[in-house]
Amino acid sequence: MFNSPIPLEDHKRRLIFRAWHRGIKELDLIFGNYIEKNVERMNHEDIIWFDALFEENDHEILAWVTKDKETPEEYNTPWMDELKKLDFLTLRAR
Repeated sequence: MFNSPIPLEDHKRRLIFRAWHRGIKELDLIFGNYIEKNVERMNHEDIIWFDALFEENDHEILAWVTKDKETPEEYNTPWMDELKKLDFLTLRAR
């Protein structure tokens, strides 16, 4: 089992905050909505994956999610597959 120095619920709250404060509005909408909807089914490993993804360049991430650019292997996971299937027209601002 994975041991994190951050309790799971605190890690989830931190992820939600980071999802809504990306740097470019498009990713705020994509990640903020997606994370809020799905965070309860995430474990520490999942959150660490998103933490790593959030360290990447915002424009690169946006290109991966919108399928304008090939996703690097380390991010080509079921989570990214779900992000790529989002209906961007249904996303709501906070």
